[in-house]
Amino acid sequence: MTDPYRDVGIDYEVLDAAKRLAIGAARATSSQLAQHGGQAMDESRGEPAFVFSLGDDKFAFVLECLGTKSVLARQYQKATETNHFQAIGVDSVAAVVNDLCCVGALPLVVGAYFATGHPTWYADQGRFASLVEGWRAACEASGATWGGGESPSLPGLISEEDVEIAGSAVGRVPHGMDPILGQDLLPGNEIVLVASTGLHTNGASLVRKLGDELPDGLQTRLPSGATLGSAALEASALYAGVVRALLGESIPVTYLSHVTGHGLRKLMRPVRELTYRLTALPPVPELFTFMAESLGMSDYDAYGTFNMGAGYAVYCAAGSGEDVVTIARREGFDALVAGVVEEGPRSVVIDPLDITYSSESLSLR
Repeated sequence: MTDPYRDVGIDYEVLDAAKRLAIGAARATSSQLAQHGGQAMDESRGEPAFVFSLGDDKFAFVLECLGTKSVLARQYQKATETNHFQAIGVDSVAAVVNDLCCVGALPLVVGAYFATGHPTWYADQGRFASLVEGWRAACEASGATWGGGESPSLPGLISEEDVEIAGSAVGRVPHGMDPILGQDLLPGNEIVLVASTGLHTNGASLVRKLGDELPDGLQTRLPSGATLGSAALEASALYAGVVRALLGESIPVTYLSHVTGHGLRKLMRPVRELTYRLTALPPVPELFTFMAESLGMSDYDAYGTFNMGAGYAVYCAAGSGEDVVTIARREGFDALVAGVVEEGPRSVVIDPLDITYSSESLSLR
């Protein structure tokens, strides 16, 4: 597989190896929870969120960063005087909360991290006010309290023009339920793909690469008339409402996957010898078609890199897929029963495009 990220200094093979090393070191600390009356659920290590128990309660914790989308927003604001930092606030919370919900935990508290290269970043009060408003609105939409955060100034580490944004969250698995870690995933389960709103938080570095190369930069017009920059800066989808409804209505969900880095390869995130076969795909937002064509990416590369219109995958018992679709649509998202889990080697097979991603193409733990 061609990796377009390597051209912009991002090597997932190296990053994933580092993650595996860190997971091993973290696992060695699991016994520390016992002194607090708790227990680490080590089977959750490598999932989007870490799960642990305290008494009868099961909690999940996650920390996630926005990536370079804030740089993209700053560049587009400079070029067009258009402020997209409210969407950046939503993006940041979505990156955290969507991961948290993957293990069947609903968000309780979200923490914020805004790091700048110089305090003058805050001088544009409208920009920071927009960021804060987006963060607040996303927390409320997710049913979470914004609990606080940290805002260091890091000259020499971060550009004076930019802000690095990250966040953390704690959530709780509803009483009487087990965390969703793929333990009930079986052949015959249906795969529902819930629509994305576009780029989300994966691919901003490649948008910036195109912005540097195209004559009109981030103001390049897409076929619809939208600019490359405005399309890329659409706010991410928040899927907490969908997951809350699925759990509340006792839909037999067996796994949840947030489709971010690694694209639809993320459908085989469970460490199981199962094949994930897609027989239908959602419409592809024009941004991805434009980026793939401009970057010379094949379908294999594009679907293994971007979400391509599928922001969240819900795996459920046979016959439950249409119920998931109904709930997703009620929560404001298009969705479709896109495939099925089969016996076979760990892989993702996309029938409409004759694409297969083998197990070796996704190694997160």
